[in-house]
Amino acid sequence: MQKIDYLSYKPSDEQHVDHWLKVGTSDEFPENGGLCFKHRELQIAVFNFTNRNEWYACQNLCPHKMQMILSRGMIGSQQGEPKVACPFHKKTFSLKTGECLNGDECHITTFPVKEINGEIYVGLIERAEHAIQQDLKV
Repeated sequence: MQKIDYLSYKPSDEQHVDHWLKVGTSDEFPENGGLCFKHRELQIAVFNFTNRNEWYACQNLCPHKMQMILSRGMIGSQQGEPKVACPFHKKTFSLKTGECLNGDECHITTFPVKEINGEIYVGLIERAEHAIQQDLKV
């Protein structure tokens, strides 16, 4: 079994996405909460901010405890910035930038999300995914 660490998550932004992965329909996600899905060896948390009518996605791996848990974290806002708090240590991360909002140096990888006719898609860079798999073989 391959070990995945937070460095395995390659960031993507909407400009560089070459693959939109359908992760479900909007009615499958909890209101103001998150779900996790697995893509290859990575776990990605997707959050439905019902109150803001916005969607966000990030790695599910907490960079502090190195456990797959962020999809179960509490979501909210800090000075207008959408955030998720790790349920283990309460560190909060921006769901836009991945920055730790508590001032720590750790960060998370975020992914673009779009909703089309009730279907939810997460943007990935498949070339990076292929590179991840090659890196893990070394």
